[in-house]
Amino acid sequence: MEIICPSYWKDYELIDSGNFKKLERFGKIITIRPEPQAIWDSTLTFDEWQKISSVEYVPTSANSGKWKKHKNIPDTWTINYLLNGKEAITLKLSLTSFKHVGIFPEQAVNWEFIYEQCLSVSNAKVLNLFAYTGAASIVAAYAKANVTHVDSVKQIVNWASNNAKLNNISTIRWIVDDATKFVKREIRRGSKYNGIILDPPAFGHGPNGEDWKLERDINEMLKLIAQLKHYSKFFLVLNVYSLGFSALVLENLIKTIFNGCVYQFGELFVKDNYDKKLPLGVFIQIKS
Repeated sequence: MEIICPSYWKDYELIDSGNFKKLERFGKIITIRPEPQAIWDSTLTFDEWQKISSVEYVPTSANSGKWKKHKNIPDTWTINYLLNGKEAITLKLSLTSFKHVGIFPEQAVNWEFIYEQCLSVSNAKVLNLFAYTGAASIVAAYAKANVTHVDSVKQIVNWASNNAKLNNISTIRWIVDDATKFVKREIRRGSKYNGIILDPPAFGHGPNGEDWKLERDINEMLKLIAQLKHYSKFFLVLNVYSLGFSALVLENLIKTIFNGCVYQFGELFVKDNYDKKLPLGVFIQIKS
């Protein structure tokens, strides 16, 4: 089991963490956001955080909140990520009502794997499910893959499409749909993919009210995805951020559904400037 931290970020930094919050830099903008796993004490005081920060997310309910600006900053901005430490992709960030800004920085570990796998296959066919704002889709397309990007929220798919335009990418197929329904249709069509990426939420809803619950539905989803596996070259990335969800669960799922594939699995983390390691989900990467 691996415990991995991203290596190539220049425009992202976890400055400090603790007291159920995290202090992060995205480009030139420094945010304070809730973080349920940061149960330890922060190194700097919260007063010091507020002096440093540009903006702070203040929850108003369990699922929403508002941003309190400490400095005059825009509501949207861009940052860059260096693939393999060399080639830059650009991503638009935004202050959303649900505390996110448009990327999950720890996912850079998976982006590097996706990029490497797509480069190894000419015109790889890749399916990205629960695809959010499209960083993984852009990475795959940057490696000349033919990408189908699926998310249930039209506004989020539009955000991903704008990210692609920022990178001069026009080849991604954009789909607003429930992930499970789309996969079932692809099975009926006889579609096959060289790579499948999925980063499902703990719970969610499709565009027509379809219900998703991670613990209940992930086993069936992986069984369906196995039917889309290309006969020769194939990779899969599964990432889960759910409190209490062990990486061993992912290993057991893969062993029972994708038996014989080479895989690595473990936990993703980001280290703050005071050497505290913030866990940010579990992952498994497989290839055949």
